[in-house]
Amino acid sequence: MDGQSETEIGQAIIDKANRVLPGGTFGNFAAEVVIREGKAGRVWDEQGKEFIDYLLGSGPMLVGHAHPEVTEAAQAQIARGTTFFANNRLGIELAEAIVEAVPCAEQVRFVSSGTEADLYAMRAARAFTRRDKILKFEGGYHGMSDYSLMSLAPRRSGNFPMAVPDSAGIPKSVRDDMIIAPFNDTEVVASLVREHKDELAGVIVEPFQRIIPPAPGFLEKLRRITAENGVPLIFDEVVTGFRLAYGGAQEYYGVVPDLCTLGKVIGGGFPLAAIAGRAEIMAHFDRAKVGDENYLIQIGTLSGNPVAAAAGLATMAILRRPGAYERLHATGRELMGALGDLLKRAGIAAQISGEPPLFDVVFTDEPIRDYRSTLTGDPGMARRFNALLRERGILKGEQKYYVSLAHTEDDIKDTIAAWEGAIKELRQ
Repeated sequence: MDGQSETEIGQAIIDKANRVLPGGTFGNFAAEVVIREGKAGRVWDEQGKEFIDYLLGSGPMLVGHAHPEVTEAAQAQIARGTTFFANNRLGIELAEAIVEAVPCAEQVRFVSSGTEADLYAMRAARAFTRRDKILKFEGGYHGMSDYSLMSLAPRRSGNFPMAVPDSAGIPKSVRDDMIIAPFNDTEVVASLVREHKDELAGVIVEPFQRIIPPAPGFLEKLRRITAENGVPLIFDEVVTGFRLAYGGAQEYYGVVPDLCTLGKVIGGGFPLAAIAGRAEIMAHFDRAKVGDENYLIQIGTLSGNPVAAAAGLATMAILRRPGAYERLHATGRELMGALGDLLKRAGIAAQISGEPPLFDVVFTDEPIRDYRSTLTGDPGMARRFNALLRERGILKGEQKYYVSLAHTEDDIKDTIAAWEGAIKELRQ
């Protein structure tokens, strides 16, 4: 590669990806974006282009890329060994830190991905109740399992509570065990829970669904409805855990479920996720406590990996420092306010939806309350806006801005300038 420019090197890598990867991607992001390195709140691609990063690896890098304390902790463990399959001290200490931080967590079981965590949380609820059906909310994302890929993003909305598969390859029988409800609609949820309580193993919900906050009282009522009918409530906190507050959405919204799933932040940029919750439900991972018939087998080569645990512990130590969450929320509020003001002054119909650490714009004049209200947005305008921003050095997912502790006043100023230019061109 000697003598080649960064542009030539970057294009060669993209060409190689198109040969060896389906669609030229890992399945996560646009094929033409190949990231070379990241530092704090910015990343650089293989062609040398610099971006302010609101993708953050899809969320894990809450304290920024290559944070020196996280890097040092991970490197120290790498020098002592990278994985053992057996218990390790750092994994045990991370479990203890989670129990101390997360309101519902009495015990923890580690896995390697959010998909696994959500799959096992639903399975644990089935083992505990000896029932089969799971209620989830239309538009809610709970990983890539067959059960989770029901009514995540249906192109044609089905009639509640009918599940609509989101992917090829899912057995038709799976839809019979999933019940679908509209997010933020307490009356419909209450009716479905009461109707199906004798066959309902659990209710799984993102307490903050994608970029949609819960309506006032929704989570409290959901907690009461499930408790009254003996149905375990599962919070999917893979995204919100340690992001909205140190205790996650449970602390932020003041509602405690029976089980939760965690990921992203707790691994500090390495593959790590967890199921956490009430000891009597978590006991199903312990054959000695529940016996062979009720035992929930779970084995993972990298579960509780010590390098990921070291990075997670270092990340959590940074988040515990005074003012960390105040600063994170202040950055997000400033960005949300600026974007909303710019769009309003431009006369573009838009809603800024989310919470300060995680938000996006939906190009509609309709309030955003649930999945179907997001469909009133103009997807073409959203794609165009995101493309214009990428040209101007802003990297974000198609549907959200992740805010980090590492984003600086210069990052905010440069982001607002990019928004101004992109909105001006969007109007034209």
